[in-house]
Amino acid sequence: MTRFARFPDRVAAGVELGRGLGHLAGRGDVLVLGLPRGGVPVAAEVARALRAPLDVFMVRKIGLPGRVELAVGALASGGVRVLNERVIQAAGIGVEELEGLAARAAEKLAEHERHYRGDRPAPAVGGRLVVVVDDGLATGATMRAAVSALRELGAGQVVAAVPVAPTETCARLSPLVDELVCLHTPEPFVAVGAWYEDFSPTADEEVQRLLATGPR
Repeated sequence: MTRFARFPDRVAAGVELGRGLGHLAGRGDVLVLGLPRGGVPVAAEVARALRAPLDVFMVRKIGLPGRVELAVGALASGGVRVLNERVIQAAGIGVEELEGLAARAAEKLAEHERHYRGDRPAPAVGGRLVVVVDDGLATGATMRAAVSALRELGAGQVVAAVPVAPTETCARLSPLVDELVCLHTPEPFVAVGAWYEDFSPTADEEVQRLLATGPR
């Protein structure tokens, strides 16, 4: 069993994660993207430590109605679609049904992007070193979808950064990124929230404030 002192909150986790990414500080090509909602307060502190711009990167699952455990793919900021062909074939999903599911997911993603970002366009990631931040990983599915989407958008390098995750999740994610920074891989893992003293939900208003004004 591996133990460590729990993070007081997401801000404290972000400060520690920023130190772990210190080798990237001051580079002019770095962009920090937080996965909403809980990843954004962590990402804000990382951006402050790296003296890099902060933005949000949206990922929305394309799910089957009534079968929430099945994700046939995901949509991400910038209009990128990542599909799980194995699930699509196993579920017998035709092209028309897939397009309908994707269209509904795209509407929701666009709605949430407008809510967080307003009229500002999605960040340009082409050729940049992109640091994708979340408050922790469980299965890592959302982070993997984000990484795939950023590759499609032409990111120069992709760094995944989280305060805490299970060892096996890190092992699956590591080959997909240029660098993986995970501060702690406790065993048994239980859940992301188990490693925070305060893991209360991040409000939409907090995400909007951080994106508009930057970190504290």
